[in-house]
Amino acid sequence: MARRVHDLALRRSPSLGHGRLVCVDGPAGSGKTTLAAALAALAGATVVHMDDLYDGWHGLSRVGDQLDALLVPLSTDEPGTYRRYDWDLEEYAETVTVGPSPLLVLEGVGSGSREHASLCTALVWVEAPDGLRLHRGLVRDGPQLEQQWLDWMADEAEHFAAQDTRARADVLVDGTGESAPQLP
Repeated sequence: MARRVHDLALRRSPSLGHGRLVCVDGPAGSGKTTLAAALAALAGATVVHMDDLYDGWHGLSRVGDQLDALLVPLSTDEPGTYRRYDWDLEEYAETVTVGPSPLLVLEGVGSGSREHASLCTALVWVEAPDGLRLHRGLVRDGPQLEQQWLDWMADEAEHFAAQDTRARADVLVDGTGESAPQLP
């Protein structure tokens, strides 16, 4: 699937300055990070994880300013920045600078927002059933965070409904690990 996404991005004109932006969006625990890692390995892409941009479990609705600071300068071939959120300390840590690159992969819930759609070269939607996603999240983060995960899942569902992200995607990916990726 990484090869198909990469080839699609290369067939399209640059949309982020002289570079291309692939947004890998979809619900938490669906497999977005795995796909982003495969794209990075295949193409040497720079990857930015949305998890570093949210200001905590209820930060999805407030991530727009972070995306502006990252993407708007890159659209003019200038370095963009974001403040990395430290989930253990529950506060922002250092400012991260991201230089222009031929391929930037923005991975995570909300990466395919309408507000930045004009900068996106290819929008990928990764999905998996809710139960599997919750299981993956609790294995990774620990069972003590189940309520945070459930709250997050409600927030992201509201976000996706408002943004119509899945319907706008260029590529649909089955994140269950099955061998049936889909292209619309």
